[in-house]
Amino acid sequence: MDVDIRPHAGVGPFRLGMPFDEAMGIAQTLGRVSHRPGAEQPPGKYVVNFDDSAFQYVLSFPEAATLTSVELWRFRDEAADINVTFDKLDVFRTPSEDLVERLEERGHSVSYDDDLRIYALPELKTSFASNSSFEYPVDDEGAPLYFDYVLVSTELVA
Repeated sequence: MDVDIRPHAGVGPFRLGMPFDEAMGIAQTLGRVSHRPGAEQPPGKYVVNFDDSAFQYVLSFPEAATLTSVELWRFRDEAADINVTFDKLDVFRTPSEDLVERLEERGHSVSYDDDLRIYALPELKTSFASNSSFEYPVDDEGAPLYFDYVLVSTELVA
């Protein structure tokens, strides 16, 4: 599966501003949709569990019942047939330090928030992080090698 990150527009099959019912129709074709009890309708966050790889979309709907952000959580199976790209770069398989460098080389402004431990592209309302407790591949110093989280939003990010 190929998932393209398109800041200001959407992620994969989900468009920012998409109505709740349309997004849920798509989500149900991709995998199991879960939400907190009593949240069958917005507001809320809806998790789309893709398959055994543990790849997830998290869709956020405020009161207005339109999609305002999409979070992606990295697959746990390194052999997963899932390619998540932004600006033609593989977000979850390119070492995070290299990805940040390549984004900057392409003219993107990247800032780091030490408190939240995220890399943000403020003008694109997009951020990347390596905050999972899952044991993903690490570098020689024990730090996560890849990003495991992406947020694309209609709101400004750190």
